Amino acid sequence: MISGALTYLRALEPSDAQLLYDWENNLELWCGGTTKPVSLADIKLFIEHSELDIYQSRQLRLMIVEKKNNATVGSVDLFEFDPFNLHGSIGIMLHQSFRGQGLATDAISAFTKYLFEFYGMQALCATTAESNNDSAKLFTRCGFKLTGRRPNWLRNGKNYEDELIFTLTQ
Repeated sequence: MISGALTYLRALEPSDAQLLYDWENNLELWCGGTTKPVSLADIKLFIEHSELDIYQSRQLRLMIVEKKNNATVGSVDLFEFDPFNLHGSIGIMLHQSFRGQGLATDAISAFTKYLFEFYGMQALCATTAESNNDSAKLFTRCGFKLTGRRPNWLRNGKNYEDELIFTLTQ
């Protein structure tokens, strides 16, 4: 089991469809490239295809479960996986009511350890909007280093803001 002190990570289950649907369609969580709602049918199809090998799908999404209450509180993702160079990008979504309890730090730490040890990853990248201080602090706490910036990369209403790039290497 992929486990930290406070959380464990598990595979997607068909019963996660409604939860993922609610999260994916929450406008407050949209940033960067999300521009339209996701259908429940698409979420169900995504879950069905989550059984594909990481080398086929080039991604891996796992659900974050809080050990204390056995509650599903979020998800972590590996995407843009490059099996030749052994690097990829990661992201996290934690339900707002569970933030500030160390769960995201615990889940990211368990996930990155798994990716480095099991898949032999050499580097992981995470990006966030410059205005997302909580996300920047999270990745820094997990050992990621600020390694780049894309000026005016993300639209925020009528304005644009920089995207910060964080990297964690083996």
